[in-house]
Amino acid sequence: MYLELAILAVIVMAWSGIAGAVERTAISGPMVFTVTGLVIGPLGLGWLVIDLDNDGLRVLADITLALVLFVDAANADLGVVKRSVRIPQRMLVFGLPLTILSGFGLGYLIFDQLSIFELAILATMLAATDAALGKAVITNKDVPSRIREGLNIESGLNDGICVPILFLFIALALGVDTGDSNLFFATKLIAKEVGIGLVVGLGLVAIATKILQVCYDRGWITEIWIQLPVITLALACFAIAQTLHGSGYVAAFVGGLLFGHYSTKDGSKHRLLLAAEGTMETMALVTWIMFGSAVVGQLMGYFSWKVVMFAVLSLTVVRIIPMFVSLTGTGESTTSKLFLGWFGPRGLASVVFAIIVISNDVENGRLLAIIVACTVTLSIFAHGFTANPLARRFGPRMELQQESAEKESQP
Repeated sequence: MYLELAILAVIVMAWSGIAGAVERTAISGPMVFTVTGLVIGPLGLGWLVIDLDNDGLRVLADITLALVLFVDAANADLGVVKRSVRIPQRMLVFGLPLTILSGFGLGYLIFDQLSIFELAILATMLAATDAALGKAVITNKDVPSRIREGLNIESGLNDGICVPILFLFIALALGVDTGDSNLFFATKLIAKEVGIGLVVGLGLVAIATKILQVCYDRGWITEIWIQLPVITLALACFAIAQTLHGSGYVAAFVGGLLFGHYSTKDGSKHRLLLAAEGTMETMALVTWIMFGSAVVGQLMGYFSWKVVMFAVLSLTVVRIIPMFVSLTGTGESTTSKLFLGWFGPRGLASVVFAIIVISNDVENGRLLAIIVACTVTLSIFAHGFTANPLARRFGPRMELQQESAEKESQP
């Protein structure tokens, strides 16, 4: 145990010293961490051999994702979101269902051993995008703010929307009697999950921020303890919503949006979020190391040509075409629509979904996990290598195209 702890500590310490230099290149943190986990894991040097059961890996990924969603939402520019709400709205209302349908159709053509509901499970698992893997684009100032915030809002909410849909298909795959028609059950489940997530996230943050403000004004919060409220508030939003059978992802994201709104008023946002960002990045580092060691290392031997082909198409046409269609009529240029379609990386949410499927003993759950692992692995490298170069190349072009379109629309 101590050897594994020492290895992780050294890796984190080393990365903290070179992170700034590496992130300016085409190499991303998740790429480095995944390869590191694969190299030092049981199939590599054998230095890091950690027996993580499904629940342990899921909890680690869940907590990391909750922090990512909360912090990214808190850093969002709500003014830009209000002006460009059509982008995430179209991507969630039209693009997300079309992506699931496209993934289902592709899976039907490639994997004849999967049942109808297992294909639906696969499509849903890979429809959710990852805010953590998209961070290089969301934080890159070369990309127009409306594009960055649009991707941030989409990735923050689609995880929570996909959860009840996933549970519905799992129930149908296992032959569970829902007691209602499938459509009614799905609608009820989605409304419940999202509704509870909204209430918990907004309610808890509204109460907590008022209390914290009173404590801060009276000087009760010291320099040491001021680093903890954001971290604990993000985890509380997630855990309470999950306990009440709601979507912890939705709770964490909307809670982060409200927290960012309140903290902007007194100018304390950066100070309050700094410690949470450090904790989030550290947990993401550990999560991707575990992914490389415990998931990729064990499953990559099963990446058949069918699995790889599906993964490649899932990251490209299955995502890009639905998003391109959904954004028609928004006034966005072809470049912007292709950019928004491409940057839908698959990551932590898909890994968590795969663990949920395996833990529910879905018949072909292992094959589904193999496909998800392959897709996430390819996404880590494909989106990691292209994030900064494409942002620098097309970011200014998208801004100029938007300004030109606005001038042409003026009388």
